[in-house]
Amino acid sequence: MSHETIMKVDDLKVYFNVTKRDAMPWTKPDKLKAVDGVSFELKAGETLGIVGESGCGKSTLARAVIRMIPSESGDVMWLGQDLMALDAKEMRARRKEVQMIFQDPLASLDPRMNIGEIIAEPIKTHYPKTPKAEIKKMVEEVMIKVGLLPNLVNRYPHEFSGGQCQRIGIARALILKPKLIICDEPVSALDVSIQAQVVNLLKELQEEMGMALIFIAHDLSIVKHISTRIMVLYLGNMVELADSVDLYKQPRHPYTQALISAVPIPDPLIEKNKELILIEGDLPSPISPPSGCVFRTRCPRVQDICTREKPEFVDAGNGHKVACHFHD
Repeated sequence: MSHETIMKVDDLKVYFNVTKRDAMPWTKPDKLKAVDGVSFELKAGETLGIVGESGCGKSTLARAVIRMIPSESGDVMWLGQDLMALDAKEMRARRKEVQMIFQDPLASLDPRMNIGEIIAEPIKTHYPKTPKAEIKKMVEEVMIKVGLLPNLVNRYPHEFSGGQCQRIGIARALILKPKLIICDEPVSALDVSIQAQVVNLLKELQEEMGMALIFIAHDLSIVKHISTRIMVLYLGNMVELADSVDLYKQPRHPYTQALISAVPIPDPLIEKNKELILIEGDLPSPISPPSGCVFRTRCPRVQDICTREKPEFVDAGNGHKVACHFHD
């Protein structure tokens, strides 16, 4: 795996304006802080897992780094070029290097197009002068790569299972041979056995083609299986970032510890006797997040300093970064 940094995100913020129903026209809208100052680097060929409960900003972050949604501030460097400074035409040219696999495999496919047309769509969009015979050959090759028979090319999405539809989505993302694929909860709508097949397929394709992955999921056992490093998000903030093995061995943030304790263990005896860490309370509103540490309203370690000061995202050793006043 190359150690070249292909993406560098610095202090990215994504805010949405929220206006109350009964607000007067001159009332200033509230700011919903979906992503609040996230920074990370992604190297060629590695997989960055992003985890956190629903509403923590995972999908928003993924869409913001490739400008599918606008950001409030921050920088995104892609292969040395600032994506935020590009106009629409320049950004369109860059999009072929970054593709996306979506959460709902069936909803992300156009029901009026057969799968040959769906998989070929990126080629026709970015390389419209490509001969039809070459497009047909490329579609057949990528279908074989993802485990689909080329003779199914004229069928429509509703004729396939959820797992097969996700393979079609993967084929569509792969046909341009991108340097990065963003997987936005690609297995959450699938059965457990199919989840394993899709994750193993992504790993095999990554090793073969050398692309980087950003893999978003709720299931930490799946994220551990596929990720090189894992980022933990809470209320739009990074609370921990570490090598996947190190994060599971020694989670330092209380939120990460609670998430990992909830992962089922195959051994029934260990599973029965393990300590389950429960997080009390509900996720605060991103419109009015807590002062100081965003996790303090649900944290078992909370002290006065947590209310007053937001913890810095510091290196706790060996590249293991954490945002907690009491991570030791």
